Amino acid sequence: MNVSFGFRRGLLAGTVLAFGTGAALGQTPGPLPPGDPASILSIQIENDVIARTDRNYTSGIRLGWTSPSVDAGGRDYLPEFLTDLGNKIWGPGRQRLEVDFSNALYTPKDTLATKPDPKDRPYAGVTLGSVFLLHVGNSTSDALGISLGVLGPSARGENIQNGFHDLIGDQASGGWGHQIRDMPVVQIVMGRTWRYELASHADTGIGIDILPSVTAGAGTLRDYAQVAFQLRVGQGLRSDFGTSRISPGLSGADAYTPTRDFVWYFFAGADGQAIGWDATLDGSPFRSGPHVSRQPFVAEFEGGFALIYKGVRLTYTHIAQTTEFYGQRGGLFQFGSLAISTRF
Repeated sequence: MNVSFGFRRGLLAGTVLAFGTGAALGQTPGPLPPGDPASILSIQIENDVIARTDRNYTSGIRLGWTSPSVDAGGRDYLPEFLTDLGNKIWGPGRQRLEVDFSNALYTPKDTLATKPDPKDRPYAGVTLGSVFLLHVGNSTSDALGISLGVLGPSARGENIQNGFHDLIGDQASGGWGHQIRDMPVVQIVMGRTWRYELASHADTGIGIDILPSVTAGAGTLRDYAQVAFQLRVGQGLRSDFGTSRISPGLSGADAYTPTRDFVWYFFAGADGQAIGWDATLDGSPFRSGPHVSRQPFVAEFEGGFALIYKGVRLTYTHIAQTTEFYGQRGGLFQFGSLAISTRF
């Protein structure tokens, strides 16, 4: 408990320092970015089927709605107190609200065993509802959010996974009866992404930029700090701040405003995470149950593409992740993330 408290205290202090410094140095002076009167609806699926496995973080799904930043008359869309809050925290910019509903499933490597290996990742399901205040400046994008939900049988992980397996004629996972028991989830997340242009060709419109980012989260689900970057090449790079991922991965959020008829880019990136608590590995803090010895540092490597045409954005990300717990086998764990969004 003292180690966890110390990590959280250090995490919060580091977060305040990082974002305070970012507010002073990361915002390029100048006029506000254009207001966007469009709402955005997004659906995202993450799965390890790309690696033909059913283990670790095996599946995630997210449905999100992002508000406009201005109404049809060009006035701020959000209530004045939220607009003022964003400007006070991060400086001049445009505020949007994002509301997400997500579900994530975690399983051990051997899903046919009715009694799971106690040294492998425990079965766990997580269902969350999240609200984020998004802030878009000239060269930065910020997010501050809170998530509420449940980890455990009430997240319906067994029904979701075995129901899908039954639909496709696959074998059911037999160890869900030994999953981590119900516990409430309260999670706070804050993140900032910077955008720096590295090169631009005036005739073709092809550019190169880099998106460094920092993220921190604390709560009953996961305590972590993350630093990351994404290198992009393509046309229309100022249309967004990178591709979205289901938290806690690299994320550019769902907000995008196309700057040309057809936007495309390829990207590659990496992140490093310092983790002080992960309930899907450490188990419930309220009762004894399945758990493993968590790795304190995890890295991810990613690559993929994004397309925006007629207001619809399609992105795909392939992720390779280092081991999350001691004794994890199989080398780098791989999964894919597919997202589609539409403006209306």
